[in-house]
Amino acid sequence: MELNRYSKTITQDPTLPASQAMLYGIGLTEEDLKKAQVGVVSTGYDGNTCNMHLNALAGEVKKAVWSNDLVGLIFHSIGVSDGIANGTEGMRYSLVSREVIADSIETVCNAQHYDAVIAVVGCDKNMPGSLIAMGRLNRPAIMVYGGTIAGGHYHGKELNIISAFEALGEKIQGKLSEEDYKGIIQNSCPGAGACGGMYTANTMASAIEALGMALPYSSSNPALSPEKSAECEEAGKAIRILLEKDLKPRDIMTFNAFENAITIVMALGGSTNAVLHLIAMAKSVGIRITQDDFQRISDKTPLLADLKPSGKYLMDALHKIGGVPSVIKYLISTGYMHGDCITVTGKTLAENVATAKDLNFESQDIIVPIDKPIKKTGHLQILYGNLAEKGSVAKITGKEGERFKGTARVFNGEFELVDGIKTGRIKEGDVVVIRYVGPKGAPGMPEMLKPTSLIMGSGLGKSVALITDGRFSGGSHGFVIGHITPEAFDGGLLSLVEDGDWIEIDVKKHQINLLVDEKTLAIRRSHYKAPQLRATSGVLYKYAKQVKTAADGCVTDED
Repeated sequence: MELNRYSKTITQDPTLPASQAMLYGIGLTEEDLKKAQVGVVSTGYDGNTCNMHLNALAGEVKKAVWSNDLVGLIFHSIGVSDGIANGTEGMRYSLVSREVIADSIETVCNAQHYDAVIAVVGCDKNMPGSLIAMGRLNRPAIMVYGGTIAGGHYHGKELNIISAFEALGEKIQGKLSEEDYKGIIQNSCPGAGACGGMYTANTMASAIEALGMALPYSSSNPALSPEKSAECEEAGKAIRILLEKDLKPRDIMTFNAFENAITIVMALGGSTNAVLHLIAMAKSVGIRITQDDFQRISDKTPLLADLKPSGKYLMDALHKIGGVPSVIKYLISTGYMHGDCITVTGKTLAENVATAKDLNFESQDIIVPIDKPIKKTGHLQILYGNLAEKGSVAKITGKEGERFKGTARVFNGEFELVDGIKTGRIKEGDVVVIRYVGPKGAPGMPEMLKPTSLIMGSGLGKSVALITDGRFSGGSHGFVIGHITPEAFDGGLLSLVEDGDWIEIDVKKHQINLLVDEKTLAIRRSHYKAPQLRATSGVLYKYAKQVKTAADGCVTDED
C-alpha cells in the first residue's frame, strides 16, 4: 500500500538531488526513501522530572516506527518546568511555551515534509502545544504522554509537588521546622514523571485520551512502568494504521470528541487550564468551542473522582483500578460520553474501552458512582459580571461553598501578595485580588500556584477567596477564580478595584461583581493611568502583541 503522501516531494522528485543526498547521508537506503517518514518529536530535557525520561521513550517510539516498515526520525521541541518556574518571573514563559512548541512542530514537519508525527510529551504545555501543531498539520498523528510521577513520602506522609509549595506557607507561619521543611522539599518528587494529582498535566493527558488523540491508558500509565514502554511500541503500530486509513486529526478532533474531552475533565475534577487549552486546540482544527460549552457540560456532569488537589488520591491510584479507560467506559455506559467517536487506534472510543475493567464501587472510593457524586455538577464554573464581562473560570469542588462576599485586598502581581502574607496584610474574609498578570499584562499569564499554596499553608484557605486575571495551576485549590476577562492591562474593571471595596462572588448565579457605584468608578477612571507593557523585546513582547484573551484560548495565530 502506498503510504508516502508528503515526503515524496523530496524523496522522489529528481530535481531535488540535494534533499535525497542528505537523506542518504543520514543513513537511509533507496528502499527507505520509498517508505513514509514519521517525525518523532520529544520535549525531553534533563531539567524537569516531567520531561527527563522523554528522550528515552522517544527512542522506543522510533524503534517501533521502524519495526512497522516506516522511517522514524527524532527531532526535539522545548519545554518549561512549571514546577520550577512557579513563583518566579520565569513563569511568564510557561503559557508562551505552548505556542513555541506548536510553532516548532509545525515548522519542522512542514519543512521536512513528514508524513506523520508522534509527539512524546510531559509537562503541562507540552500536550496542548503538540495537539495544536497536529491540528494545523492535519496529517496522521498520535500523542504519547510521558506519564505520571510516583508519590513521595516523608515521615509516613504521602507527598507530591503541591506539598512543597504548601510547606512554605506553613514555614512562614511558624508551623513547620526547618528540618521538616527540607524533608518535605527533598522527598516530594522521587523521580521521573509529571505531577501526580489531577493537575494540569494529568488533566490534559486524560482529556486528549478522551478526545481520541492518544492510545488507551496513555494518561494513566505511570512514567516508569512496563505499560508505558508497551504504549511506545503500540504507537508504532497505530501510526501505521492511521497512514493506511489516511485518518487525520480533523477526522478525530470533532465537536463531539471535544465534548468527550470536556466531560472527562469535569468527571475527574481537572484543571482550570483545560478551558483555554481545549479552546485553542479546537481552533487548530476549525472547531468552535467556547467557555459556555464548558458551563453547559459542567451543568450536567457530576464530579466523580476523589483526586488531588481537592481530594485524597494521586493518578497512580486510578491506574491500579483500571485507569482512565475504566472511567470512560463507565461514562459511555451511563450516557455521558459519545462512544462512536473515532480515535487514533482506528477504532471508536467505545471499542477502545470495551475490555477495560468495570469500576467496582464496593472495593474502591477513588471514583464514586453517578448516583452518589462528590458534587452533582461539574467543579469548573464560568462566571460573568462587571468584573468579568467576557468571563472567568472558577474551580469549585463543593468544599469551598458557592458564595463569597468580602473586602478586596489588592496586589499588583504575585510578589506583592507574598510580601502581604509575610506581613499579615491578608485577613479572614478578604477577597485577594492579583492583577496585571494576564496574557498581556504579565505578559504570559503566569500561574498563581505559589499564592494559593501560601494561602493554604498559612491556614487562610477556607476563609479567603482569590481572584485574578492570571491562571491557576492544576494544583491550586480553594475558592479561586481566574482567567478574568478583560484583564486589568486591557482596561478591565479589575484595574479599578481598591483595598476595602466589596466584591461578591455567586457561583449559582454565575456572577462576580465589584460592589462600587458607577459615580465612584467614573472618578477612578478619570484618574487611571494605564501601565506600560512590561516586555519591550523578545518572545514576551511578540506574545503580548499577538495573544488573544483567555476567553479566546490565548491563541497567537488569529487576527
